[in-house]
Amino acid sequence: MADNDTILTAARDWAGAPLALATVTSTWGSAPRPRGSHMLVHQDGRFEGSVSGGCVESDILATAAEVIAGAPFVIKRYGVADAAAWEVGLPCGGEIEVMVQRVDADGFDPALFDAIAGAGAEGQPITLSTDRTTGRTTIGAVEGAFANRYDPPRRLLIIGAVQIAQGLAGMARELGIATTVIDPRARFLTEERFPGVTLDDRWPDEAVQALKPDAATAVVTLSHDIKIDDPALIEALKTPAAYIGALGSRRSHAARLERLAATGAAGLERIDGPVGLDIGAIGPSEIALSIAAAMVRSFHAR
Repeated sequence: MADNDTILTAARDWAGAPLALATVTSTWGSAPRPRGSHMLVHQDGRFEGSVSGGCVESDILATAAEVIAGAPFVIKRYGVADAAAWEVGLPCGGEIEVMVQRVDADGFDPALFDAIAGAGAEGQPITLSTDRTTGRTTIGAVEGAFANRYDPPRRLLIIGAVQIAQGLAGMARELGIATTVIDPRARFLTEERFPGVTLDDRWPDEAVQALKPDAATAVVTLSHDIKIDDPALIEALKTPAAYIGALGSRRSHAARLERLAATGAAGLERIDGPVGLDIGAIGPSEIALSIAAAMVRSFHAR
């Protein structure tokens, strides 16, 4: 499931209160939210997350209130089928199926939120299955049930606190990707240049080794200084990182590969160089956009 951090935070903050959880269980056509998306509803009407980007949330809130009050769990289907579609439906033309269950031992056990968070903290995915007859969710894949896989939180390690890194860090923040900028040069690595971003002034190879990139992590080298970029790439190649990219021209990347091969580094074909999708990018902001696009594509491929 994508972007579940806010759901986990709300579940922790609202622990002990009567809650309901709405989940997108199927989508058809131009659905605004992917399968597995959640919306957590508090008894007092507060909610976090989304199942349709606003199209059916009002009806989900009403349904969740009924479920919290004691009604059985329910699976509802929304689309464009009648004149009420603009009030409760998907005017985009798609269809979604949404399950609403109580957050309790007979539905979605509150302990499952901790299980999701715990697996993510260890860089591991976890799958939960919900019986479509009883509405009870358990850990593990169960045949015939609705299975929802929760991947670890996405991370981005940027090597080199340069101008492109500023734009890329901002885009990553909007995408909900936890970002760390790594650069031993104090004049480059400042909070003024990178507000709201984790800063790490260790040498990149040490930082990458300590941060342990996993299959939900991207590593991008941008310093254009081989003393900084090359050691980081060598360490990143030892990990299961989802995406490894390196800034530079085709000629400089060819030279980079020769240098890294001479060190005995393996898996050099994993390095995306020149980094990013080829969108004809000009200037730091567009280059950052091309990198963000390539990174997201790799996350989805995993």
